[in-house]
Amino acid sequence: GMGDAAAGRRETVRELALAGMSQKIAGLFLEAHPEPEQALCDGPCALRLNQLEPFLKQMKAVDDLVKSFEALDTA
Repeated sequence: GMGDAAAGRRETVRELALAGMSQKIAGLFLEAHPEPEQALCDGPCALRLNQLEPFLKQMKAVDDLVKSFEALDTA
């Protein structure tokens, strides 16, 4: 298993996704399962299925906000 890797811990999914969204990534890949504890694979990193819609709504709101910023001329 990936018990020591950040990608193997469900509690880090939101923070990792927010970090990516802040960099204007084009998409997310994540796991979801009705009962992650019973999943045959990837259970430790899977969101519960009932968490998926609210999670995606939050990520979409962050994506819209970040992509609304005008680029700064830092030259």
